[in-house]
This record gives sequence, C-alpha cells and structure tokens, in this order.
Amino acid sequence: MAKRRKVGNLLGLAVLSALVERPMHPYEIASLLRERNKERDMNIKWGSLYTVVGNLEKHGFIAAVENVRDSGRPERTVYRLTPAGRAEYEDWVRDLLATPEREQPRFEAGLSVMAALGPDEVIELLVRRGDALAAEVAGMRETLSRTAEEIPRLLLAEAEYDLAMRTAELNWVRSFVAELTSGAMPGVEAWRHWHATGELPDDLAELAERGSTQD
Repeated sequence: MAKRRKVGNLLGLAVLSALVERPMHPYEIASLLRERNKERDMNIKWGSLYTVVGNLEKHGFIAAVENVRDSGRPERTVYRLTPAGRAEYEDWVRDLLATPEREQPRFEAGLSVMAALGPDEVIELLVRRGDALAAEVAGMRETLSRTAEEIPRLLLAEAEYDLAMRTAELNWVRSFVAELTSGAMPGVEAWRHWHATGELPDDLAELAERGSTQD
C-alpha cells in the first residue's frame, strides 16, 4: 500500500469526493464538480485537473480501472477510489471540519491599511461594498430557498455557511460605516485632519516613534 500523505490542494479533495460516488474519467469528474458549483467552495484551478489526477494515482489514492472511448472522442481513463484514497479523504474531511485555520481575506488586508485614505472616502467605499453585499445576500437567500426544495440539506451546509458569513460581513460593514459617519468611532476627526493637513495624529505619531525606537 502506498505511504499516505496529505493531499496538497483542494482540487485533490474534490476529485476524491467525486470518486466516492462511482468510478469516472477526469472529464466526468470536472463536469460533476462544475454542475455542483464546487468552484464556489474551493479554490479550483481546472487547468491542473489532469496533473492532480496523476498525482493521486501516483500516491495510491486512486487507480485506473479501464479505458473508454465514446462518440469519436479520444480514449479516456476511468479511475476508482482505492481504500487508501478513501481513508485519506475521510481523514482530510475530519481535519477540515475540526481544525480552525487562519485565512487572509483580501478585505481584511484592505482594512489593515485603510488609513491611507481619508475617512470620507472610506465611508463611500464601504457603503458601496455594503450595497454589493446586500444584493449578493438577497440572491444567495433566494437561491438557497429554491435549491432546498430539490436538494437535501446535508448537501447544502456549505451554502448555508457561506450565506451566514456574508450576512455577518454585511452587518459588520453597516455597523462600522454608522460609527464612521456619526463620529462615534474615536479618532475619526484626527484622521480627517491628517488627510487635510498632512499632520499625523499624536497617537499614530507616538506609535511610529515607538516602532523606530525598537528597530
């Protein structure tokens, strides 16, 4: 039996999830994953599908069972999940569900450097983001409600989670905009004065001085 190791990317996980159902060739796998919108749940790079399939076979997680040819298409290799692949797949699912991982959203990166802009522009940008999020959340709710009539909830957990996270982000953005707009957030006027005059607020100047001293 091949030595087990962690599969290196989520496309590998997606391939294993498809082969749990039945043997397939890579084109069938890709069609099934697209039909189920797996690219929404995972960062899938479709161009690397055949490389990932080859690596899974190399490490004993899947095995070729037959070659098929239909409708004048090139010959295709059908793969099945091996016992080692099933065990690896289940272990990875356990890890994904139980172990929190720190992710780095682009929005969080933007918030960390938003002081580069003045508060009025930040408010405008966040209002724009909130409007986009509100439209997205409404669409997600409608889609989930419609889909729930046809698909078991067991297969919709990731969509529910995605909706919950987007709703939480929308609520936070609206709350933060309200603080900035009303001036309830401490330091907003000093921030505005900084962008109008170029004079760094005292608390930020102190932090910058402290950092240069530590260096």
